[in-house]
Amino acid sequence: MAGGPDLPARAEPRADPEVPERAQQRRYSAAYKLRFLSEYEGLDKSGKGALLRREGLYSSLVSEWRKQRDQGALSALAQKPGRPQADLRDRELARLRKENERLERELDKARKVNEIQVKLSALLEGLAAEGAEGESERT
Repeated sequence: MAGGPDLPARAEPRADPEVPERAQQRRYSAAYKLRFLSEYEGLDKSGKGALLRREGLYSSLVSEWRKQRDQGALSALAQKPGRPQADLRDRELARLRKENERLERELDKARKVNEIQVKLSALLEGLAAEGAEGESERT
């Protein structure tokens, strides 16, 4: 035993399941931000502090949301982080290029098949001609 005959064996320390290994950034919808701001702005100073504690938010976040709202109203609040989506024309162009590459590969394959068929046809004609010559010599 790890702890000796009189002592219980020690278990390996485990990570606390309540604490995530890496904190994840919380995301809020535009509707939540607007609802929160309207409620927040209708309260006095102590009510604002209580609301922030209840929601687990910081006043700096509220300031940022206000700036977003003032700059672009709902559209700024609904902005998704990251790279903007490609417009329709770019997506269509990428799709057509991909299809063009696929069709070029198929055409190349068809050309090779045709080339082989031409050679095979010539070979078979040659064999048939040799066979016909051999038949005429025998008779």
